[in-house]
Amino acid sequence: MHDLRMVTVSTPTKTASANWIDAAKLTRGRRFRALAFLLIAYFCYAWSWNTVDILRPYIKESLNLTLTQSGSLYSLQSAGAVVGAVIMGQVADKIGRRNALSISMIGYGAGILAALLVHDYTQLIFQRAFLGFFMGSMFPIAVGIYSGLFARDVRGVIAGFVLGTYNVAVAALGFLSAAAFRNGYDWTVLLWIGVVPISLSLFAPLFIPDDRRLIPMDGIADGQAVAKAKLPITELFAPGVARQTILLATMTGLNFFAYQAFTGWATTYLKTVRAIPDTVVGDVLGWQFVGAAIGGLAWGWVSDRLGRRAAAWGFIFAAGIIPVYLFVPMDTTLLEITGFTYGVMLSCSAIWGPWLSELYPPHLRSTAASIFNWGRVISMTAPLITAPLAEAFGLAPVMCLASVSFVAAAAIWLSLPETLRRAV
Repeated sequence: MHDLRMVTVSTPTKTASANWIDAAKLTRGRRFRALAFLLIAYFCYAWSWNTVDILRPYIKESLNLTLTQSGSLYSLQSAGAVVGAVIMGQVADKIGRRNALSISMIGYGAGILAALLVHDYTQLIFQRAFLGFFMGSMFPIAVGIYSGLFARDVRGVIAGFVLGTYNVAVAALGFLSAAAFRNGYDWTVLLWIGVVPISLSLFAPLFIPDDRRLIPMDGIADGQAVAKAKLPITELFAPGVARQTILLATMTGLNFFAYQAFTGWATTYLKTVRAIPDTVVGDVLGWQFVGAAIGGLAWGWVSDRLGRRAAAWGFIFAAGIIPVYLFVPMDTTLLEITGFTYGVMLSCSAIWGPWLSELYPPHLRSTAASIFNWGRVISMTAPLITAPLAEAFGLAPVMCLASVSFVAAAAIWLSLPETLRRAV
């Protein structure tokens, strides 16, 4: 049986330095303005990330790519994200998460705009890897910021808002891509979102408190505002937590593999197998992400009351819905309803942000949260495995590998420590 991990830490006294910021004394408006800024940055990041899936068939057509080449874009982007998560997660814990946020916003904004200049597969390789590097840092940085501003017993709901914003962005990308086609616009108009994060990055100091001087909302301070180790990541492999770290990385990898095996091919499946027109494909996918946005809030509420591990059941339910979506004959409306339900279940991983940060000392919040993106090492193999299999056996049977992966991820999740116990 696993017990809660308790970390003995020292708390900086408020008399020691007048520069310390007590998160508990920040006004609610101040904290929610910071969250609002973070959500806007997260919206733009989510939009940029999911162009690799939602716009995949159109990128494929415009550059005359093979199915395997178009699938490899996710692997390239994920490779960049893994490196970015590891490097920028530690940078955030060293120079401050607010500063790292500004760097990441400029980076991924420039990265998505660079797609407008891509004319062949070689250029696309570099563009997606560069874009992935800065997007990979957004999750650990966001977790580090909101975990310091909000108390532990509401972080699940806050994480739900963050993931909800992510999914609203993907839904918007889907709906607006369909609208663009209906109104005669080229899909590349959707790439101009990059202007927004670059412009907003300059205003981060006005909205986000300096986390280097922050006493966290939950009152658990580590006596240092930033990590002191040269490589904070080494602390995640210290005796007593190394096995936990490896299992967490495996769990997140299985999640990403499942997501890519199903959702990554969803646009292609709807377009080629179900023969749904371009003007409707985006709407079908959009409802899946509307469900995910609502589900993130629901699972966040569940995790704040029943514990972080309770949300693992979402993966089990999602695994059961996938074969229904792929093999049961249904019209467009039923596809949207089924996709919506799948989205609700899929978003149970919303609470991983606070859960990962709670499993390790507070000064490692961003480094610990970066484990979320380490799993992309596993998921990078998804398109490279599923694309050749899909060409041999068809998309639908291969997309069912997602169900197996979700169940395996849920099993690991349920075996790991709980960080929040509350009376039901």
